[in-house]
Amino acid sequence: MNTALLVIDVQASFTARPYWDAADALRFLAKQNALIAGFEKANLPIIRVFHVDPTGPFSRESGLVRPLEGLSHFAETAFIEKTVHSAFGGTPLAIELARRGVQRLVVSGIRTEQCCETTTRDASDRGFEVDYVTEATLTFAMTHPNGKRFTAAEITERTELVLHGRFATICTVEEALKRAGA
Repeated sequence: MNTALLVIDVQASFTARPYWDAADALRFLAKQNALIAGFEKANLPIIRVFHVDPTGPFSRESGLVRPLEGLSHFAETAFIEKTVHSAFGGTPLAIELARRGVQRLVVSGIRTEQCCETTTRDASDRGFEVDYVTEATLTFAMTHPNGKRFTAAEITERTELVLHGRFATICTVEEALKRAGA
């Protein structure tokens, strides 16, 4: 089955956010880079996705819409800019994947419960098989409107719960590479 890796929003824009956690980023980058290395070694497509907004740290003018420091350099098969949560929304991603005969996507990037999860659900609804590599995603603690604080680990666990078996297969880096034939 033709498989492509999506590297979603692994961009310097996040370092300007108050919730940025450099220690968690190091753990994430090790897994993200291992996934990229496996896809490169197998000569499988890697698609870079960046989020772009008209203002703030996600604007082109900020100078932060560039790869996150520590992310391995890779030759992207395609580059997609998005302005909404899903990498499919208003972008040529579906056309690019169809042109390449891609049937399975491996999802990785920043934020676990936001752009990565939304893209996963959208991909599943479009008929793609999706491997969601949670350890190669990154998110941050959040506070519920009722005041309860959720850790990044709790948010990640919830994302796995709602995606697994319905929208995606939850995989480790090693499992995703094996399933991709890398």
